[in-house]
Amino acid sequence: MTETPNPNVPDTDALTGEMHPIRRCVLALGSNLGERLASLQGALDSLADTPDVWVTSVSGVYETEPVGAPEGSGPFLNAVVLIDTTLPAARLMDRARAIEDAFGRERTEIKNAPRTLDVDLIVVGDRRSDKDWLKLPHPRAQERAFVLRPWHDLEPDAVLPDSGPIGKLLEDLDESGLRLRDDLELDAG
Repeated sequence: MTETPNPNVPDTDALTGEMHPIRRCVLALGSNLGERLASLQGALDSLADTPDVWVTSVSGVYETEPVGAPEGSGPFLNAVVLIDTTLPAARLMDRARAIEDAFGRERTEIKNAPRTLDVDLIVVGDRRSDKDWLKLPHPRAQERAFVLRPWHDLEPDAVLPDSGPIGKLLEDLDESGLRLRDDLELDAG
């Protein structure tokens, strides 16, 4: 297992001398097509194999009813991963997309269509972004129990930037479509 770097010490690129701050990030994983658990595990393994990314914690696996999905969509398996990274947010987003593509993610015009894998950046340090391809913090995270509940399991005192403490946000959400799957587990390595 890779040792987590000290978040108070910037990483220096040995070739360029550039300083890269270490950021704590929250990523949400989801799958409702194919081998759902295998896709989540593959995403976790891919993140752990990414240079300059250190997986620090992984939530339990939740099964959730699809939210805003087309009729007939199957249930999702969801989990939250906490990482430390020196990667810029744009490179982390590129990596998330590449991981989705490697697991057969098809992007369609249908909103919330079923998918083999979803890797969402929820929080990247204190970074804010309002670009079409990168919105940080994730613009709908505060509405999603399938993101906040597993994150709360890992960090009960966490705060979603611009929205507030996740424990307080959960009080206003319906968690009836969310079920912890004690029989399923992701291996953080």
